[in-house]
Amino acid sequence: MFDEAPSLDSGSGSGQAHDPDAARPGGGGPKPAVTFALSVRRLEKSFGSRKVLDGVSLDVAAGEVVGLLGPNGAGKTVCFYGIMGINRLDGGQILLGGEDVTALPMDGRGKRGLGYLPQEASIFRGMSVEENIRAVLELRLRDNDAIDRRLDELLGDFGITRLRALPAPALSGGERRRCEIARAMAADPKVILLDEPFAGIDPMSIADIKAMVRQLKQRGVGILITDHNVHEMLELVDRLCHPCRQAPLRRRAASCPSRSRRAAALSG
Repeated sequence: MFDEAPSLDSGSGSGQAHDPDAARPGGGGPKPAVTFALSVRRLEKSFGSRKVLDGVSLDVAAGEVVGLLGPNGAGKTVCFYGIMGINRLDGGQILLGGEDVTALPMDGRGKRGLGYLPQEASIFRGMSVEENIRAVLELRLRDNDAIDRRLDELLGDFGITRLRALPAPALSGGERRRCEIARAMAADPKVILLDEPFAGIDPMSIADIKAMVRQLKQRGVGILITDHNVHEMLELVDRLCHPCRQAPLRRRAASCPSRSRRAAALSG
């Protein structure tokens, strides 16, 4: 059901993967190495005597959805915080598009294309839907017409045009999540981390969020996602990684006939 992920040149820390068939006779010569949207190398993090991250490595390509698996306490959110620069890591390397951003703060990583949707509500409660998104656009764009055009695009893309004037506290859980994703995309990320995107929302809204994730994938955005709703997450991901196992798991879509069998394989 699972096969190994492509071999990684983890020793170089370059954020590149090498095709094992590149030097095969008749293959047309060596192929260029792939530069990933996000590469994580040997992350280490301890809290006191407890080691939470122990050499975690993973890659996310442009237009790829990678699922991060593990039970409560496995270090998934700690891994996200380390990638974003929210928590200081004890060791490891973060690369965006092949560029080492390990030493950069959170805003520096954001400017280089790293986006984040936290598990907890992050909407600005004192603002309307439109104001939430406009606040991010104004940090990136200077032309008012360009800001207005992009604002209208984001409101339309995420189905919240009719909500634009509503104050944030008036939104339902699903509406709030859509607004938060639209606001995250206002920063024009190349890769985005989604921490529990299905938490606290109804089944219809979950279907909407899944459609939005697929839309981001089609636009070439790399996505790293974790969620306790494993069934829903499995319908989205191209690959699976377990931070405690350190070795990524690659899913063959054609060999996964049912969600129940996939979930059983993960729990085993």
